[in-house]
Amino acid sequence: MARKKVLCFGELLLRVSPATGKNAEKQPVQVYVGGAEANVASALAAWEVPVKYCTALPDNFMSQHMVRYLEYQGIYTSSIIKRGNRIGLYYLDRGADLKGGVAYDREHSSFSELEPGVIDWDQILQDVSWLNLSTISPALNENVAAVCLEAVKAASEKGITISIDLNYRSRLWNGSNRHPLDVIPQLVAYCDVVMGNIWSTNMMLGTTLNQDLIHARTKEGFLEHAALTSQEIITKFPKCKYVANTFRFDGESSNILYYTSLYSNNNLYTSAEYNTKGVIDRSGSGDCFMAGLIYGIYNKHSLQDVVDYATAAAFGKLQEQGDATWQDQLTVRNARK
Repeated sequence: MARKKVLCFGELLLRVSPATGKNAEKQPVQVYVGGAEANVASALAAWEVPVKYCTALPDNFMSQHMVRYLEYQGIYTSSIIKRGNRIGLYYLDRGADLKGGVAYDREHSSFSELEPGVIDWDQILQDVSWLNLSTISPALNENVAAVCLEAVKAASEKGITISIDLNYRSRLWNGSNRHPLDVIPQLVAYCDVVMGNIWSTNMMLGTTLNQDLIHARTKEGFLEHAALTSQEIITKFPKCKYVANTFRFDGESSNILYYTSLYSNNNLYTSAEYNTKGVIDRSGSGDCFMAGLIYGIYNKHSLQDVVDYATAAAFGKLQEQGDATWQDQLTVRNARK
């Protein structure tokens, strides 16, 4: 009997970045396939989890190439909707992450022009046991936020596990008359798995920031804060069973300090601490962590194994060019501390 699929819902994007290497003068830019939910789907497919992807793309030759790229990775694409006129873009500076040197060109993209009632969720969810989305999609506009709410309501009615990544993108929210607190809690109320960090959770769910623990800047203090934030989320949103927090600190000379936690059933599971001098590409690391959470919980691994695997995968992604990871299961497991 075929295993039920994980459905990732979000916008497929083209990422444009300055080129690197000896040919950069002749070809000054590089293009990658991106998008948070597509990155999650790519990792899950590489780790042999059946996954399909739902997005909206225009009906043209470029979309056909992108769909073939997804299918090459083993992602089911039957839920991709053909409508609208353009594929969304974003421009990312060399070495930057999505909190800094990024510019979006997503207005009037096929995905951003989705409206409630367009997607037949009953049909799309019929072979699905897990729905994953991020808060990037509802940040685009009111209509896409309403479509996300449609999705989580439909999935919840079918008893499908729902996960959400609390990605905060200030450039998407700024200039809008909406605030994340007006939008995101409505979605999280239907979610079983919530991933983020103590700062994005404060911004999007209104959780408390303990300044004493933050100013101390110790690992013990941040993990204590993660436990307190997780408890607060589960109290506010009783459907939630798992809360994950990531901590990534960028130091001098491109040094990275990284560790994470996973809270469930009044227990806090913490990862080992990872350090590196130099990063190839920061983009997609958090998506890789989300994929690791889904991979482990979907396969009913121990929660310590879940957080260990997800953390190693996310850290490994920092040394890969592009948005999506190409690490296989063996590579991730061998990299765990």
